[in-house]
Amino acid sequence: MKTSKRILGILGIAATTVLLAACGNNSSQSKTTTITVGASAVPHAQVLKHVQPQLKKEGVNLKVKVFQDYVMPNKALASKELDANYFQHTPFLNQWNKANHGTLVSAGGVHLEPISAYSKKVKNLKDLKDGATVLASSNTPDYGRILTILQDAGLIKVKKGIDITTANFSDITSNPRHLKFKHSYEPKLMPSIYKNGEGDVDFINANYAVQSGLDPRKDAIVTEKSSSPYVNIVAVRKGDQKKPAIKKLMKALQSKSTQKWIYNHYKGAVLPAKSYK
Repeated sequence: MKTSKRILGILGIAATTVLLAACGNNSSQSKTTTITVGASAVPHAQVLKHVQPQLKKEGVNLKVKVFQDYVMPNKALASKELDANYFQHTPFLNQWNKANHGTLVSAGGVHLEPISAYSKKVKNLKDLKDGATVLASSNTPDYGRILTILQDAGLIKVKKGIDITTANFSDITSNPRHLKFKHSYEPKLMPSIYKNGEGDVDFINANYAVQSGLDPRKDAIVTEKSSSPYVNIVAVRKGDQKKPAIKKLMKALQSKSTQKWIYNHYKGAVLPAKSYK
């Protein structure tokens, strides 16, 4: 009888131990928050993967979903397929919100992908001949960036007082060299168009340039200034920027160590939004 009681006692202790262990595991799992962030392949997804280990230690399981265009990431975020996305700058987000009655907001800036001019015909914008063709993508929020570069080079003049972030080629008031503008190409196709020798000067975003093997520091004839307002941001649904997991994500992306990694890893082709010194 005593033996039976001892066996039952041992079994009871074992069962309690297993139950407590199971509860402990569930408690541990409940402390982990999973977030899915949509991103362009280069450099956005790479930057996110760089901070994955850091976030894991802080209880955030970061999943990265790569997109190959500028259309789907905001749609996926608005429809709650994503918790955030990281591929665009504020002027692009503002335009998307206006066109789609959206309410997406910025959770903070991370880096700048300077747009650059590439050419197989000239080594300086000032050498463009009369009637030269300027090629750009269909991404209208970038037009102000292109106009700024061309105006700084003395090739055109834009309407005074206009918000350059919303400017278009129709806002050119002076074009003494009769430059021709073509801008109906998908952004991701611009590197191939340049390599095929189309156009006299082609404007390409840094992410697609780097992804295609181009080095903006060596291959571009001019790059926009670092004072550009086109810093790439992490976008979220309104109110979600206050969520703990999103705050941890932004802290990791904006940390001095990550910003320094961005500068060193991309060798200046992608610039950190914050000082890392």
